[in-house]
Amino acid sequence: MLAYAARRLVLAIFTLWTVTVLSFIIIQLPPGDFVDAYMAQLSATQSNVSEQHFESLRRQYALDRPMYVQYLKWMSGIFSGDFGTSMMWRKSVLDVIGDRLAMTMVLSLGAIILTWAVALPIGIYSAVRQYSIGDYVFTFIGFIGLGVPSFLLALVLMYFGFTLFDSDIGGLFSPEYQLEPWSWGKVKDLLYHLPLPAIIIGLSGTAELIRVMRANLLDELRKPYVITARAAGMSERSLVLKYPVRVALNPFASTVGYLLPYILSGSVIVSVVLGLPTLGPLLLGSLVAQDMFLAGTIVMMLGALTVIGTFLSDLLLMWIDPRIRFEMVQ
Repeated sequence: MLAYAARRLVLAIFTLWTVTVLSFIIIQLPPGDFVDAYMAQLSATQSNVSEQHFESLRRQYALDRPMYVQYLKWMSGIFSGDFGTSMMWRKSVLDVIGDRLAMTMVLSLGAIILTWAVALPIGIYSAVRQYSIGDYVFTFIGFIGLGVPSFLLALVLMYFGFTLFDSDIGGLFSPEYQLEPWSWGKVKDLLYHLPLPAIIIGLSGTAELIRVMRANLLDELRKPYVITARAAGMSERSLVLKYPVRVALNPFASTVGYLLPYILSGSVIVSVVLGLPTLGPLLLGSLVAQDMFLAGTIVMMLGALTVIGTFLSDLLLMWIDPRIRFEMVQ
């Protein structure tokens, strides 16, 4: 077990390093740099700024140096806890991310809990009650969840919120709590606003996992060991929950590896539509402005979430399926 964890840790470190290199290169592939975009923005507003000012900006952020020098400067700062300075915000990347990272994690955790809590029982019900009215209803809802884009659902809900209830359902806080320091009242306000964006973001993932759980469980229910246990007089409830469901959870648990980064990256447009203070809109803005340190840090966090999610998936699979633990011992 310890040897397995050590191997995974080494692989995780190598994967994260590869992600940082690739993300840093890809961010700089478009022509120009942040200073060029900044110059274009100032020219559009007819601001008169000297060329020396732009050259000093390039020297300040090492944009006049080769790409590998910029990367090494960024990585050397990361090892000391400094992720660089955001060119767009003119302050530390960690200060820019700040509360947005916490809000993103809270929203992602809420969407994941909702996804699992809804998809697991519905998937089991649809498999056990195959071709029943409930199965057809959940299948229809699942297809809608897969087919309707999350941002479109957000727009529809916002429209009905304005027209029917004269209420703004966007954001994670009420206006009076937007700039207030953290308190128990602000936490309760967050919990009050959290379910709706979590439902919108997690809907497509929930619909997909329902289909996965249903298909896996149907396959297990047709296997000889289930037929034998049923013939031996084992109750249907105990039979389904003790063996087939546990085996059918294997592909279900393996989705954690991509679910964490998918929710973060897939919520960009939804966050923009709903005005959510998460990392999604920040990542979009940093990519447009070619703010390489800010964008690179957020992309690196996506890679870290992928690695963490994959590791959690492996641990869940070891706990669910004894065969995996047996193979590790051999």
